[in-house]
Amino acid sequence: MVAAAFAGPLVYLVVRTAQEGGAPEVLRSETALGPLTRTLLLAATTAVACALLGTTLAWLVMRTDLPLRRLFRVLVALPLVIPSFVGALALIAAFARGGLLDELFGFDALPPVRGYWAAFATLTLLSYPYVYLPVAARLSALPPSLEETGRSLGRSPAQVFRSLVLPQATGAIAAGALLVFLYVISDFGAVSLLRYDTLTVRIESARLFDPPTALALGLLLAVVALVVVMSERGLSRRRVNTEAVAAGRRPLQAPLGVWKAPALALVVGVVGIALVAPVAVLAQWTLRGLGEDRAARGVEWSDLWQPLLNTGGIAVVTAVVAVAVVLPVAYLTTRHQSRVGAVANALVVAGFALPGLVIALAVVFWVLRAPLVGGLYQTFPLLVFAYVVHFGAQAMRASQVAVSGVPRRLGDAARSLGSGRWRRLRTVDLPLMLPGLGAGAGLVLLSTMKELPATLLLAPTGFDTLATRIWSATESAYFARAGLSALALVALSGVLTWLLTIRRLERLDA
Repeated sequence: MVAAAFAGPLVYLVVRTAQEGGAPEVLRSETALGPLTRTLLLAATTAVACALLGTTLAWLVMRTDLPLRRLFRVLVALPLVIPSFVGALALIAAFARGGLLDELFGFDALPPVRGYWAAFATLTLLSYPYVYLPVAARLSALPPSLEETGRSLGRSPAQVFRSLVLPQATGAIAAGALLVFLYVISDFGAVSLLRYDTLTVRIESARLFDPPTALALGLLLAVVALVVVMSERGLSRRRVNTEAVAAGRRPLQAPLGVWKAPALALVVGVVGIALVAPVAVLAQWTLRGLGEDRAARGVEWSDLWQPLLNTGGIAVVTAVVAVAVVLPVAYLTTRHQSRVGAVANALVVAGFALPGLVIALAVVFWVLRAPLVGGLYQTFPLLVFAYVVHFGAQAMRASQVAVSGVPRRLGDAARSLGSGRWRRLRTVDLPLMLPGLGAGAGLVLLSTMKELPATLLLAPTGFDTLATRIWSATESAYFARAGLSALALVALSGVLTWLLTIRRLERLDA
């Protein structure tokens, strides 16, 4: 049932491509091959960079004596909530004449920001939390005995991390890197603004005047996602799960020693570039609007509260539903190797690689052709359904890591004592999985808050979110209004991330 729901967008692409025809010619032409090569290059390099950066940051804030680490646990996750088109706009504005760098340092002859390196930097800085959150959840669940064993053998903190801690987190790292890869190949906002020609740019440009090309390229994107997901799943089976789990004691904090200052500089630098700099640009837009005629700039404080409540409410509901829907599939694919589970896993995860516009169009296509659910168009249940189909992969990968971290011997012991299946799940499995499930819910939450295409097509009439408010303000050149809404989005995401995800991790460090 779950697999069928997640298969909807892929089946939609197959049906519509067959109806339009011309797919073989499109896929063999430079229209597909050039953008495909550029897409894979950007996605692969960004995934590797995010794996390195996200893992390093997770270890520093979760398992070392880094100063202000509890504050950084929240701040490091927040760049994920910044929409890619807002991040790209902030980067372009910062380097423009009269922009932030010009005002602060007098730089008025900066080169234009565009191309591969601009897209790579922007997407890396906005996407590394896909790795950071699941790795931080995994590290929080590891027992202190790992570090104790390493230190008793005379190893340094760095050696303990490489030889003992890192192997325990490889599943979470791979899961996060896969999410980064899928996110990058589906992104449109950043690459279009930074003039880097990828498959999504070609799909969007051909959507209205050349539907056969757009559909064929969308199908190609889905096939790439399926191949990558199946390959990663095959490799994950070769990884040895050592089933290390926390024993209820506070994790040891590795002393950084002389590396404390460089480590702090790294974390501060990443937060400064990925979060503070975009927020500063947004604040600059807002302050300019507040200093002039507010009505002319589209800045009205009273108009912000309802989108704020709408964004937070729909994001929380989607996060909870997504985890509840994919957890049984994650359990099946992790504990039982079967073809049905492998297919279900591929369909759930591949949905994240498709642009939100394709997901929304597929949902509309099937709903309008199903008499029993036709009345759900532009309702909250259908909007949540589309979000879950699009972002379920994030909850799936985090849930799989969480399930794999529960030692089977604990369930066997509970079974030998006469504990039933549901009682074992409630008293043994779920408490150990909660950090990982919370990380998955956090990823879905942050992604839902910034989703735009699905919201525009499927939301009930008059239902505005902060993302739609940012988009409409940007389209109308009301940058002060866009900046204020984006600042509200970052603030709301920080509060919800701490409440639903980081707070649970901090209990293990109390």
